Amino acid sequence: MTLSLSDAERAAGARLMARLDAFAAFTDEPGRLTRLSLSPAHKRAAAAFIGWCAEAGVAARIDAAGNVVARWEGRTAGAPALMLGSHIDTVRDAGRYDGNYGALAALAVVEELAARGERLDHAVEIVAFGDEEGARYRTTLTGSRALAGDYPEDALGQKDASGVLMRDALAAFGGDPNRVTTLRADHVAAFVEAHIEQGPVLEADGLPLGIVSAINGATRLEVGLDGVAGHAGTTPMLLRRDAFAAAAEIALAIERRARTEADLVATIGRMEVWPGAANVIPGHAQFSVDLRAPLDARREAAFAGIRASIDAIARQRGVTATVAIIHEAAAFTCDPRIVAGLTKAIESLGLPARLLPSGAGHDTMAIGRFRPAGMLFVRCKGGISHNPLESITLEDCALGLAALSRFVRAFEVA
Repeated sequence: MTLSLSDAERAAGARLMARLDAFAAFTDEPGRLTRLSLSPAHKRAAAAFIGWCAEAGVAARIDAAGNVVARWEGRTAGAPALMLGSHIDTVRDAGRYDGNYGALAALAVVEELAARGERLDHAVEIVAFGDEEGARYRTTLTGSRALAGDYPEDALGQKDASGVLMRDALAAFGGDPNRVTTLRADHVAAFVEAHIEQGPVLEADGLPLGIVSAINGATRLEVGLDGVAGHAGTTPMLLRRDAFAAAAEIALAIERRARTEADLVATIGRMEVWPGAANVIPGHAQFSVDLRAPLDARREAAFAGIRASIDAIARQRGVTATVAIIHEAAAFTCDPRIVAGLTKAIESLGLPARLLPSGAGHDTMAIGRFRPAGMLFVRCKGGISHNPLESITLEDCALGLAALSRFVRAFEVA
């Protein structure tokens, strides 16, 4: 492959990489990157993003849902906007590129336009979404769902692990809980999200960039099991109603079900046990289940089978099971015009256009229910994400930014 990356595009990529490094300093936990939604570190990161926008001559603000938004006007005031961006909240002990790459790349595109005083036929809006991960509160994608006019009604009444209501956290952050359910980005004509792949496909193919064809649907569950707590030394094994033992058996049943079907994945990422003492039989267990598949019918069938297994194991072990669906997103197909535009942008760099699905959920899914949307993937080392080992190269960073910038300049808003 012969790349046609200009010196200016390489320099822009280097600036973006340096900013990503600087942005990683905004953390709630010294020594590792943890920036949960609406946390003090998230607020400092949002302030930095707003400050960088101001340096470029672009006014940015925090909207009612806790997103940072800014607009570079087109040749005609009030023109429809192409929106770019991603999220700036993280999981605990995160990598520095998931979400942050797309949000800061969007800012970099607008900085380049502003530096040239270049106006396009359409406006360019940038957004740093406030809550994609769902790591602090149970719901997820609340920032992007708000802009799509689909804010979850029960979100504001949730409490985090410290008992803080989401309503109160949003107000302290600078959002407006009273307006969040009426927020809707009607002026946005289309949306594109640049993001690290979070998978190994591009690296295996030896390609720095890819175009997302579709995003897997996802169901996230909260499962609670109630047994009977008892003395660990005096309760015979056959008389126990051990909530954790039931949870362990259910976990293995879920794993077996997921292994029977290609492209179906199921993960229990969190498990809690009460009362949590070494000499007490667990009376309660609570855990999450994340279920994903590229076809909604297959995901729904898998959920039905998993739910039946939970109920059967609970009955056999004498515990009571509750299952709540806390997040559900249908599989999403990316807009053909955006896919075609990203294809041209990547090919203009001397690269082949590689289409691939995303196994991870993204803000694109939420905006895509409302407006045409698509995604650009950047290769990441080993496909590792949600981990401090998350890594991209300087050249791949520059190529992703160049492809996004070329796409923005060529795109025609319908």
